[in-house]
Amino acid sequence: MRLPALALFLLVGPLTLQAETIHVRPGPEALARAISAARPGDELILHEGRYAGPAVIDKSLTLTGPLARIVGPGEGSVLTVTAPDVTIAGVTIAGAGARLDKLDSGIRLMKGANGSSVEGVTLDGNLIGIDVHGAKHVTLRGNSIQGRNDLRVAERGPGIYVWNAPGLVVEDNHISKGRDGVFITTSDEAVYRRNTFTDLRFAFHSMYANRIEVTDNVSRGNDMGFAFMYSTRLKVERNLSDGDANHGFFMNFANKAEMRRNEVRNGGEKCLFIYNSNNNLFEANRFEGCGIGVHFTAGSQGNVLTGNAFVGNRTQVKYVGTRWLEWSDGERGNYWSDHVAFDVNGDGTADSPYRPNDSIDRLVWSQPMAKLLMGAPAMQLIRWSQSRFPGLLPGGVIDNHPLVSPEGAGVPAEEERS
Repeated sequence: MRLPALALFLLVGPLTLQAETIHVRPGPEALARAISAARPGDELILHEGRYAGPAVIDKSLTLTGPLARIVGPGEGSVLTVTAPDVTIAGVTIAGAGARLDKLDSGIRLMKGANGSSVEGVTLDGNLIGIDVHGAKHVTLRGNSIQGRNDLRVAERGPGIYVWNAPGLVVEDNHISKGRDGVFITTSDEAVYRRNTFTDLRFAFHSMYANRIEVTDNVSRGNDMGFAFMYSTRLKVERNLSDGDANHGFFMNFANKAEMRRNEVRNGGEKCLFIYNSNNNLFEANRFEGCGIGVHFTAGSQGNVLTGNAFVGNRTQVKYVGTRWLEWSDGERGNYWSDHVAFDVNGDGTADSPYRPNDSIDRLVWSQPMAKLLMGAPAMQLIRWSQSRFPGLLPGGVIDNHPLVSPEGAGVPAEEERS
């Protein structure tokens, strides 16, 4: 009799341990009690209503509820995840605290929350939307994150904060308000794609982030678009900066990056700022409508610029240096909207080189008060002489193979996101 009973237990036992779908209704401590009573693998479906946070998810669960609102007490973080393979989907989360030193967040994915995902969640008015803090192979997809603009800029938090989170995928999120859309510090090997950023200081801000992909994102109406600092081996493609006030793309100690088919439109102060950044490839990007098309400084070396289009910038290039820099790759340079030249043989390359700056430009950059003399005959004579006798020009940027058309540069029209 014992053997048949044991066999029956082995057959029925696993069925009793299968994951369950548990419906949770609002009530005092309903969320915390439901998490405590659940078993790994269970799905908690929150019915319409308000649920009190904070709560800690310490086992592998799925938490959903498109009409549920989880609200913290205004202190600390609302949901903290410490277990692997947790899915949070569809809920609305609000009520985090306001302490940046504590990283108060709507959702915190801590070390051990490997393989977890946050999808289709609305994070409303939290200091930090989602903090990925040591968790690996996390996915953040299709979330709407709105931060806080009722604080001073230095007191605001990012929509997504990333630290030591290799394998992270951040895609199709809409992030607005707060300080930065995405802020990365010391985290490698991640993908950030198809996200939209508005009403922020920086749309995207990386610090010590290596081997990351930043593709098909849109920054619109922010102080700055995409900032890459102390980062290396970056893939930056098909991103759009539209109407950002200061810089479209900012590179500071960013090395070995490949930057292709990006675009700055309706730019502000500078479309592209390159500061002490080396061995980067800038190919087929479009920089339009800025005060300065590209500001190149601080000894950056080994950079290749080819197939880019500089259109309608008040100053196309600002380079304060004495070395000659060739900005063309082989026989393919860049398009410059202010370059008046012929293409007699019709090969798409202008018949004369492009030199954007002269000694008057350098004088004005180093001595701004010299602008008062710009209308003086002596200044005009110097500029005219240099245009007629290039040997008088100082060292600087030269494009010996400038293009006669901007075609092919910038974000492909069929891929542009709203």
